[in-house]
Amino acid sequence: RKSRRDNHPTSVKECGKPSEKKQEASRTKEAAMNGAMVLHGGLDLHGDNVFCTLMDGARRVVFERRLPNDLETIGEALEPFRKRIHALAVESTYNWYWLVDGLRRLKYQVKLANPAKMQENIGLKQASDKTDARFVARQLVNGTLPEGYIYPEETRGIRDVLRRRMRLVHARTGEWLSLEGLVARHTGRDMGIKDLKDCAIEEVLVGQPQAQLMAQASLRHIGFLDREINVLEQAVMKELPDREDYILLMTVPGIGPVLARTILLETGPILRFKAAGNYASYCRAVKSEHTTNGKKKGECNGKSGNKYLAWAYVEAANFAVRYSPEIRTWFQRKQARSGKRVIATKALANKLAKACYFMLRDKKEFDVKRLVG
Repeated sequence: RKSRRDNHPTSVKECGKPSEKKQEASRTKEAAMNGAMVLHGGLDLHGDNVFCTLMDGARRVVFERRLPNDLETIGEALEPFRKRIHALAVESTYNWYWLVDGLRRLKYQVKLANPAKMQENIGLKQASDKTDARFVARQLVNGTLPEGYIYPEETRGIRDVLRRRMRLVHARTGEWLSLEGLVARHTGRDMGIKDLKDCAIEEVLVGQPQAQLMAQASLRHIGFLDREINVLEQAVMKELPDREDYILLMTVPGIGPVLARTILLETGPILRFKAAGNYASYCRAVKSEHTTNGKKKGECNGKSGNKYLAWAYVEAANFAVRYSPEIRTWFQRKQARSGKRVIATKALANKLAKACYFMLRDKKEFDVKRLVG
């Protein structure tokens, strides 16, 4: 006769093995422990301090402190957690260079959080540096952090020189326009910049000493800006980011040595853009409008993108109209249809941005027929 033990569905030998549920629970517990060991950091950077939060995989805060903007102090504070830190995320503010570069030199994996794509503190009645840092760290844990592009430190300097040059060029243009207005107010004459360069301002404003005094101050300021712009341009011309891509861009009518370098340095690796439309949007060369039921209701993220590339392609469009008969013909038709020169210029800038995208991606020279038909 069989014993009750023999009739039991599980034998003595089988009872010694862990069940599948227990094995799964053990694996889950082990994964949770491993996740708790890994830390993710969110750094909320300010002008004189940084609020640092370290969070484990279970979103528990392990370390949290406000630190001064001193790389050595920050490194000492993070050192006890070095082996557990998987990545650190720094919000892209105006002064992120020193912190991101410094942490990278300390061998940390650093990511740049894109604030334009983050909706922070939704539903909170109170927000602070602590909530901001925790929000960034939590996105790292979840794997949903919208990342910005960290431009290589080696070539970032020459790119910033070109940005400074652009600011000085804008200031010089503003001074010329101010001088045009001064002459128009006192003489009634509509003189362009070319006319003002060729004339003697004392003869134009004869008998008006106060107006002459203001005009001479503007001309001295313009002369000073000319010299500073030349100094920056000489430094830029010594650097060539990518010779092959540079030669390709120089085949585009309207793109000279300075604009070619600006476009290359501001664009970075062209393959970081999925398509030509994404690149044109980054260059602010597309419409930013919100429509519903066929009616315009406003604009969306008009300032999202790279303002320096936006300026470069508008400049290239203005020069291309001067130097290319085919582009000039297309531009005149577009301007006639739209009734506004600014719309035609923006449309041409969009076409040039897309053309440069395909040129840099496929390594092909510019073809005006493919641009304007």
